[in-house]
Amino acid sequence: MLEIPMRTFSRLYYGWRMIALAAGIRVLGGGFHLYGFTVFFLPLSQDLGLSRAATSLAFSLARAEGAIESPIAGYLIDRFGPRPIMLTAVALSGVGYMLLSGVNSYFTFLLVYLGVISLSFSAGFMHSPMIVANTWFIRRRALAMTLISGSVGLGGTLVAPLLAIGVHTWGWRRSALLAGLGLFILGIPLASLVRRSPESMGLLPDGDPPHRPRGAHGFATNPTGQRREAADFTPTQAMRTSAYWMLILATLVRVAGFSIIMVHFIPIMVWKGVSEQRAAIMLGAFALLSMPSHLLLGWMADLVNKPRLMALSMLAGTAGLLLMIYGKGEWPLWLSIALFTAVESIFPVSWATVGDFFGRTYFGTIRGTMSFFYMWGAVAGPVVAGAAYDRSQSYDPVLPGMVALFLLAAILYALLVKPSAR
Repeated sequence: MLEIPMRTFSRLYYGWRMIALAAGIRVLGGGFHLYGFTVFFLPLSQDLGLSRAATSLAFSLARAEGAIESPIAGYLIDRFGPRPIMLTAVALSGVGYMLLSGVNSYFTFLLVYLGVISLSFSAGFMHSPMIVANTWFIRRRALAMTLISGSVGLGGTLVAPLLAIGVHTWGWRRSALLAGLGLFILGIPLASLVRRSPESMGLLPDGDPPHRPRGAHGFATNPTGQRREAADFTPTQAMRTSAYWMLILATLVRVAGFSIIMVHFIPIMVWKGVSEQRAAIMLGAFALLSMPSHLLLGWMADLVNKPRLMALSMLAGTAGLLLMIYGKGEWPLWLSIALFTAVESIFPVSWATVGDFFGRTYFGTIRGTMSFFYMWGAVAGPVVAGAAYDRSQSYDPVLPGMVALFLLAAILYALLVKPSAR
């Protein structure tokens, strides 16, 4: 009875197994770090006597750290493969969260959060999984990246509510300790199974048969014998195109607004009259809704013009912000959350666009250099929002500015054009 399913599984392209492993790493990163930080935001700041601007600064400095490291991380992943970077990130994050449970001052909090937890988070949990997708797939690149990126929402759905329950039951310190243990137990086995590329296992991208004519997808062979797409750009050549800089600017303003929402999600909902526990449930719902949104946009991205799709998604996010600003009661907040998932869901579409525009061979390095520039939006956004709230005790000055940012990103995405092959 089991013979047919096992045969089917054995015929499954090995790249999909790599996508599952990379998605698992993203589940941990999304659940314990991206969504998990906002669960710790209020209790940690209250325990240490911090303002919201000061707590937001830690998040922003971590993004600055990731931006500075990104070019080096991208080069190292291209050079040595994603597995050692993932293992390092899991180990440091696990140790960091256990150390976080014992911090007793703003200085020690920054030391642990920046010097341990976030030191290699961007490289291991964010860059490496997407490089796995770009390396193992070409025709199904957007779908593969979407499955990985969408798993961040799964992490938020599964982990963030558990962290919230833990914080409410045992306090944020014990929850941080358990988070560190969970990262170790789950993350090390997943990262250990990741393989570098299809060529390293005698396979071809997308599971193409070895006898397929070499020119079928416009491939050439580089000096190491790995296939290259005919349109592969080096980092220097990519930087000479207008598409490279337009993508950076559009992504910068998008991540600035998105980071504000992610860091201040629960505080914003509390400001709108929702209890902390209810806000944590809404955060989990946001993560849950982002998964079908990811899958829908990822499926569409391989069929339609990706930049236009990203522009429309930014307009949907803008509508969500307007509901958050002018809506009365709780139901407009739920609708705004649903619309805002489109903003998160274009992350993989954006990176699939980078892969389409510039190829596979130098994707990690190009992604790293782009991250160095656009991540400063994530650095500045939450701190500015926190400072604005501390001054006015309201998010009213923040949200209209986000509307303007999202409209600018929509325009930039709509104007994107693929650069000509070299």
